[in-house]
Amino acid sequence: MMQERARILIVDDERDFCDILFHLLKQEGFLPTVAYSGQSAIEMMRLGMPDVVLLDFKMPGVDGMEVLKISKTIDPHIPVIMISAFGGVEGAVRSIKEGAFDYLQKPINNRELVKKIRKAIGIRASRMKEAGSNGGDESATVKELRKILGPSEAVRRIVSEIALVARSDFTVVIQGETGTGKEMVAGAIHRFSHRNDGPFIPLDCGAIPESLFESEIFGYEKGAFTGATNSRPGKFEMAREGTLFLDEIANMPLNSQVKLLRAIQEKSFYPVGGRKPVSVDVRLVVATNRELSSAIVAGSFSRDLFYRLSEFTITIPPLRERKDDLLHLADRFMQATNVELGKNVKGFSEAAINELLAFNWPGNVRHLKSVVRRAVLQANDYIRPHHLNLENVGNQDTECAPTVPDDEWAGLPLREVVRRCTYQVEKRVIAQVLRKTGGNKAKAARLLQVDYKTIHSKIKEFGIRVNEEADDGQEA
Repeated sequence: MMQERARILIVDDERDFCDILFHLLKQEGFLPTVAYSGQSAIEMMRLGMPDVVLLDFKMPGVDGMEVLKISKTIDPHIPVIMISAFGGVEGAVRSIKEGAFDYLQKPINNRELVKKIRKAIGIRASRMKEAGSNGGDESATVKELRKILGPSEAVRRIVSEIALVARSDFTVVIQGETGTGKEMVAGAIHRFSHRNDGPFIPLDCGAIPESLFESEIFGYEKGAFTGATNSRPGKFEMAREGTLFLDEIANMPLNSQVKLLRAIQEKSFYPVGGRKPVSVDVRLVVATNRELSSAIVAGSFSRDLFYRLSEFTITIPPLRERKDDLLHLADRFMQATNVELGKNVKGFSEAAINELLAFNWPGNVRHLKSVVRRAVLQANDYIRPHHLNLENVGNQDTECAPTVPDDEWAGLPLREVVRRCTYQVEKRVIAQVLRKTGGNKAKAARLLQVDYKTIHSKIKEFGIRVNEEADDGQEA
């Protein structure tokens, strides 16, 4: 783990104190995040675990000691440094007994704080390394994963987290943009686990119409509906004593979310039309390309289900943030395509390498793979820029560049400005593609490499009209 890029969660109800710590840690090269309440901290830890938590001892509502206890159920290896304005040996001893890594008293000595954070990161990294190399088979799998995913520190963290959580029966949420390799990570969790002799059953929640979802996941009995001439097991039952992987979980219908939560809690469910419950032992891994917290706020995802699912979270960074992996992956895809086509393309020219590194890769690893395969098909000796054909794609990207008027971003934090820009870009891109497809949503979904349900919900969210060929993508 690179200490400079470690994720530090600051938890304190004093905003001025949080601001001071935030700027200090940012200057030291860390990635700080702030939570102003205990409940917010718990939710942020469940969404994506930090490497170190700086936790205020006394807060209104859920206090620091309660957050400390809950943090150990989310990930027992997160180092928590308790901070208090109220000195005393008793508080320090109590927090250490409850599993805190260390204890500091306000006012904070900046140098001492940074020293303790770095020590905590080092200990966490060594624990993750031990977890990732515990046993010959796991070591082989770790090497295999790093060979497949890349050599970056981000991949090292992901592989360590896979090794750590796989041996448990924790439910795992895998977060990442489309094309980052979420199903590959889910499969690795299954291979590491004690369930690796059982089945690994994937289900894309965005590819199933809402009316058929429950029969697909829970199965149905003969005569349950017109056309049900025989009983059929669902994915849940098919994954018995194995792993059920639910991809794009945010697209699951709300009614089905309620039934899924009950099935997880009771380890049993009723097939459609069934009168007797079916008991199963299944490990659940889910993936999403959207923030589930945003879906909760929008009312499209169950808060109770989110809390039940997010026992452990693995976040896969987009390819544009993993330049160390990009060339490794490009070379691997080139070699594989050489074998497939019986060719001997030797590598990438310097100009082609520069273009690969400069490109934004909106479709991530999946996008890179298709570009490299096409380039190998065309090239004879070395892959050159015209084989990659990234220039045209880059020009299309600039057409969608957002503009935010001064009066809209003035006084807003960078994160909120970026969120608004992203909203504009998504809306503009979808509107442009729909115009090109004449309003054909299924074709637009294929072109954008997303599932049909996602494109449908986005059209509704953005208020995009699709019935008029001359429509310019503005709101109705």
